[in-house]
Amino acid sequence: MTHAYESWLGPFGWGIFFIGLVVAIILFAIRKRFYPVMYLVSTALYIFSVGFIIDAFDFERNGIFSMLAISTVVFIGVGWYVGRKFEKMKDMFSSSLSRKR
Repeated sequence: MTHAYESWLGPFGWGIFFIGLVVAIILFAIRKRFYPVMYLVSTALYIFSVGFIIDAFDFERNGIFSMLAISTVVFIGVGWYVGRKFEKMKDMFSSSLSRKR
């Protein structure tokens, strides 16, 4: 059985995953916060997804630029929407926490 994807896609994905995993563990050990780990995981997933889409659809140069531009606009929109949607919840949560002095 043959597959339509290039042979570099598997090692590329696993390499991104393991590099991201090691850096995420180091970040969590140093900062003791979870959000940098999530930023790193989402960035690694985005890099792998872009590599997969470029290979799967065999984009040329202009197609790659168009796909990157469209995905940038989509992710900015999703981030803005989620930020606005949970802004009140974030304010309620941070006001309920006890303040250290």
